[in-house]
Amino acid sequence: MIRENGSIKLSTSPGRARTIRTKEPIKKVKNHLNRKGKVTSRKLAAVLNISRTSVHRRLKDDLLLQSYKKIVEPLLTDEHKEKRKTFSIWVRTRFRKEDTIKILFSDEKLFDIDGIYNSQNDRIWAVRRAEADKMDGVKQNRKFPQKVMVWLAVFSKGVLAIVIFDEGTIDHDRYIREVLPVALKYRNDILGTDWSFQQDSAKPNIHHLTLQWCSDNFSSFIDKDHWPTNSPDLNPLDYLI
Repeated sequence: MIRENGSIKLSTSPGRARTIRTKEPIKKVKNHLNRKGKVTSRKLAAVLNISRTSVHRRLKDDLLLQSYKKIVEPLLTDEHKEKRKTFSIWVRTRFRKEDTIKILFSDEKLFDIDGIYNSQNDRIWAVRRAEADKMDGVKQNRKFPQKVMVWLAVFSKGVLAIVIFDEGTIDHDRYIREVLPVALKYRNDILGTDWSFQQDSAKPNIHHLTLQWCSDNFSSFIDKDHWPTNSPDLNPLDYLI
């Protein structure tokens, strides 16, 4: 065959005949997914009485499927959607394309020192539970963990400014004294005067004294009447950083 054709092409596989990844079992997996929609590979293996490895091969190699997690998005009411539509029209009439990369986005977030613990990714192998407990198998959480507030600002080129509040909460007075001057300083030093400041509808941000300060010091900013509420997906600090 090599002399005649330059290669060897066998009519049948020289190995053991397939029993799991044949057309009929693959069709069963596909039909089960179409009926159930959401199912784990472990449950699918139990239903079809095959190993999880075989299920993975059918899903990825034969059906060319990938596993995706659900994306969590804010629940938008009709009022939210209408405000978003109004905001979109306002942005298109107010900002040119090159102006959109000159928006300074800002946001605050409260962190606790315990952080986020995922027990799924932290396992200890032991014969018994008591033995696992001795091997640092207990994670202790504080009932009232110490927290710290962080304010951050970003624009199209990256992170611009950060303010950390070690103690207390932020009211409008503290926001005006400790946060807004930082944003103004970076504007003057890096961005110049041709840019816009964005903040969400948190109470310190929409206080009348805060809005007055922004109006007096920023050449352009997105005020509370235009920025739509319940819109974390519009701010890169919420969905990216």
